[in-house]
Amino acid sequence: MEITGKVWRFGDDVDTDLIIPARYLNTSDPAELAKHCMEDADPEFAGRVSPGDIIVAGKNFGCGSSREHAPIAIKAAGLACVIAKSFARIFYRNSFNMGLPILECPDTDLFEAGKALTVNFDTGEIMLVGDDTRFSSKPIPPFMQELVQSGGLMQHIRKRLGGSDQ
Repeated sequence: MEITGKVWRFGDDVDTDLIIPARYLNTSDPAELAKHCMEDADPEFAGRVSPGDIIVAGKNFGCGSSREHAPIAIKAAGLACVIAKSFARIFYRNSFNMGLPILECPDTDLFEAGKALTVNFDTGEIMLVGDDTRFSSKPIPPFMQELVQSGGLMQHIRKRLGGSDQ
């Protein structure tokens, strides 16, 4: 699977409170969470992000609380993936459980805000659109890609058990 999207840059140690502030955790409604995605880091973010865009960050993205609301908010806001130098372990697993693809890449400092990237989830290759510069990330393991393609862990289990996707 391959996607192309515009880069939104954030720094190191973006915690789950920055991704979705705790004051909005009185709901698990993805559409409501999307309205406040990254609000405390960039108050304009949710209103300006476009479907298919990509968050790029430094190290330790998703640190802090283990809430699954953070990847739900990012996915519901329409982002195609998150690329960071590293992720907090619980956020990493929660993201795949919620169907949000994430990639670890040591070169995120070279991805400029507003520029477009093409990401191949099968190979882990990231390409700067327009100058064909290519970077490597850790490819998403096939099982984790299945979770993402199913829409998350619960949908994946339903499909395996022969239930509906709803």
